[in-house]
Amino acid sequence: MSLKNRFENAFAQIEVQLKRRHDLIPNLVETAKGYLSHERETLQSVIEARNTASAGLKAAAANPGSAKAMADLGGAEGALTQAMGRLNVVMEAYPDLKASENMQQLSEELTSTENKVAFARQSFNDAVMHYNTYRQSFPPVAVAGMFGHGQDASLLEFEDSAQIQEAPKVSF
Repeated sequence: MSLKNRFENAFAQIEVQLKRRHDLIPNLVETAKGYLSHERETLQSVIEARNTASAGLKAAAANPGSAKAMADLGGAEGALTQAMGRLNVVMEAYPDLKASENMQQLSEELTSTENKVAFARQSFNDAVMHYNTYRQSFPPVAVAGMFGHGQDASLLEFEDSAQIQEAPKVSF
């Protein structure tokens, strides 16, 4: 039971960081809107991806370790990272926006949060591996189902793990 609690706690740490990421993105978009008035489609795709990722996070938080919830969350976060990458490419063309103090601060906070997400995800996956290894060993494997531990917990993997290993480059 303590191993399950550990991986659930580790997921709570991911949840905190992803919520922070999701909260920073609307501020970033609002700051960029004045400069990117003709780039509404790009801004809209970022907001839609953020909303999908937020919904995926809520579903995963309700059942951390569920294979479907983890896969859905990983896919949604991957889509959000891609949308943020497209936004970054568009913003490169706006030197005034890149020089904005508010944009620089948001950029630094977002980069810091991305790093924290990566560390929290690694901690969660380590806790899941430890839980699964113990649950599959003998004698726990013989009695795990009787105590509510019938299935392995699932790792949180993002669609493009190379993309997540290195925080997205957000330069303004």
